[in-house]
Amino acid sequence: MSAAAFNVHERILPATVAETGALIDTLATADDRLWPGGPWPRMSLDNGLTPGSSGGHGPVRYTVTSYVPRQWVRFTFSGPRGFDGFHEYTAHATGDGRSVLRHTLAMKVTGPALLTWPLAYRAFHDAVLEDSLDRAESALTGTVARTARWSPYVRLLRGLTPASMRAL
Repeated sequence: MSAAAFNVHERILPATVAETGALIDTLATADDRLWPGGPWPRMSLDNGLTPGSSGGHGPVRYTVTSYVPRQWVRFTFSGPRGFDGFHEYTAHATGDGRSVLRHTLAMKVTGPALLTWPLAYRAFHDAVLEDSLDRAESALTGTVARTARWSPYVRLLRGLTPASMRAL
């Protein structure tokens, strides 16, 4: 038994595609301007955004499979069990001097992930991605027009998550 999961988060930003793409290039570095910190597990990669580099954030593990500087990075999942697919950040020009920063997740969900994805991971994923887009907007403009808010369900799950797991 399996199910498909497809999830997209994007934000139109008042910046060129090169400026937006430059944020992608900072992922998992000491000067990461895209991945949210604070309450979220830090993104780490053993060899930066080089294809073949492995790492993840918290219990989510992946390998960099494709990278085009200032445009695109794709990560293929290696964990948790039952996540078979990828997630990626891409930068796109809108044609009017603005750009779109997009995060796409596409995977086949099997085994234990048939429960863990809809019950926990999807809510955490949505919250961390909106926080990431807020971080991108702040990095490019100095402010966030409309700050993302965690749902009551995400706040409940965060409260149930052991402190030792929150900042992995």
